[in-house]
Amino acid sequence: MSRRTPTAATLVCAAAGSLTAWALAWTLWHGIDQRGTALAFGLLIAVGELARWGSGGGGEREPAPLGAAGALAYALLGQHAGAPTTHGVLQVIAVVVAATLAGSVPHLARGRGPGLDHIARRVLTVGFAAVCFQPLYNAGKVGELVGYGPYYALWIVGVLVLTALCDAVLAAALARGGRRSLRYGPLLRDELRALLGVASAVCATGAVIALAVAVVGLWALPVFCLPLLLTQFAFRRYAAVRTTYRQTITSLARATEVAGYTPPGHARRVAALSRAVGRELGLTESDLMILEYAALMHDIGQLSLLDPVPAGATAALPTAEQRRIALLGGAVVRQTGVPAHVAVIVERQADPYREQPLTARIVRAVNAYDEMARAQGPGGPLAALERLRLATGHDYQPEVVESLARVLARPA
Repeated sequence: MSRRTPTAATLVCAAAGSLTAWALAWTLWHGIDQRGTALAFGLLIAVGELARWGSGGGGEREPAPLGAAGALAYALLGQHAGAPTTHGVLQVIAVVVAATLAGSVPHLARGRGPGLDHIARRVLTVGFAAVCFQPLYNAGKVGELVGYGPYYALWIVGVLVLTALCDAVLAAALARGGRRSLRYGPLLRDELRALLGVASAVCATGAVIALAVAVVGLWALPVFCLPLLLTQFAFRRYAAVRTTYRQTITSLARATEVAGYTPPGHARRVAALSRAVGRELGLTESDLMILEYAALMHDIGQLSLLDPVPAGATAALPTAEQRRIALLGGAVVRQTGVPAHVAVIVERQADPYREQPLTARIVRAVNAYDEMARAQGPGGPLAALERLRLATGHDYQPEVVESLARVLARPA
């Protein structure tokens, strides 16, 4: 029997588990230094976990930004109201883990608690920040090298930049998990692009909290964290609206199936494959969302036809008829309130591929593949890919077809 190689996600979780066990054992044996400070930051992290809006395993960049900011602030805390702190790296990890688990209890009771991946990522990220900060600060090296003026703040920013990069590497490894069909490069690119969003706000808040507590003490915690908590609730409502919005688009896309214009599941298959091909080609997360919406609604123009196209296969129609259906679909899409880019992709399905945006080229090729594969029977997938390759001179972009072939060659 061959031995299975551990995945990157397994190694990350194992490393986080070992570090957590060591930190908890060390803290229990030696006790907690400056218990009031540890308790205050523990409560902050627990409140952040209570206010989380997801499990951390379903694609959220950071489901508990307040908890993450509090954990980073404790890792970068060198003074408390002008007095030096005495907690070290292992106590930081122990407090963060205990507070995260305590704040997750209500979510766990409802079956929506954080996954092991989220906790492992939090432990290793915070541990990395603490290792970069605490030993040098406690040894007095920071004061010797940069002092405690403006350069001290810049040094903290530098530590946070390294921590954010570490977090991106871990997040990409955990997102890939055991799915070797996913390439690590595009996943890491997505995480690095996401650093400009919630991650930068979390890092900035953590730095500000650490610097403020160093000057005014623990009174800085509610002053700086209440606005972030309110912002988190606002984003939570926005996420709910966005989920409802996507469900509405999915339901509207099924109208062609319910009316008998397209086969069941065609729109969903085209959307899933288009998103996979777009990720393979390095599209950003926002472009992938636009691509998915357009793929779901690419056949909506058929609802304007008096007589349905046989099997909903528009790829075999004359170019003029394809263009008419595409324009009708774009007109319908523009009435739904989705971004204008979605309507453009739908409208330009019948244009020569050299004149199309990349997203339209992807939808066109994937739609043709699904129609051909369905029509060819058991050997349909291979025959459909061969037909697409033969038509790359005029109808389909070669790079898109080859990316589709690579996606189809991977395990489901």
